[in-house]
Amino acid sequence: MEEEKKKFSMELFLRKIFKNTLETIGSWLNGIGITPNFITITGVIGNMVAAVLIAVGHLTWGGIIAMLMGPMDAIDGTMARLRNEPSKYGAFIDSVSDRYSELILLAGLLVYFVRGNFWIGILLVYFAAMGSVLVSYVRARAESLGYNAKVGILTRVERYLVIIPGIIAGKPEISLGIVAILANFTALQRFFFVRKQARSDAKIN
Repeated sequence: MEEEKKKFSMELFLRKIFKNTLETIGSWLNGIGITPNFITITGVIGNMVAAVLIAVGHLTWGGIIAMLMGPMDAIDGTMARLRNEPSKYGAFIDSVSDRYSELILLAGLLVYFVRGNFWIGILLVYFAAMGSVLVSYVRARAESLGYNAKVGILTRVERYLVIIPGIIAGKPEISLGIVAILANFTALQRFFFVRKQARSDAKIN
């Protein structure tokens, strides 16, 4: 219980700070007939546009568009809540679209580095993608088995806050290096956190 109190979620922290703003925007969008799923899809399409811009070398514009697409994830959830329509399926769609958006951006960076024949950047994209996927997979697999894996220093929101500034500043390799190291570290944090729970269960049984 004590351990639960010490946990900090950047996503929940930001949602709390911008709660009133999100609800104002969400209410307005609901009022003009826009659906939460439309916002979710818009976020994915926006990240596709950002990825294309990044791939052809327009890093600043690509980064700015990706930054503008970030809040979409919070807005669609707020809209669904205001409509009294939050559902497990909606949360599922949200999670899948988040993964696609993140990997689409990394694909844009991969093409950018391939075009520049920058092999270190290519490797960084690979390890960043590996860490990002494993962070999500470890949690999903753990929860499917009844374990808790909501730990780690670099979850989705933190990865977003690290990688976008680097793209806008024209130094994506720096952000990717941070994500490549800390995302994989987070995946391992979750792995050992689950192992600790499994060992505790074995002792009890």
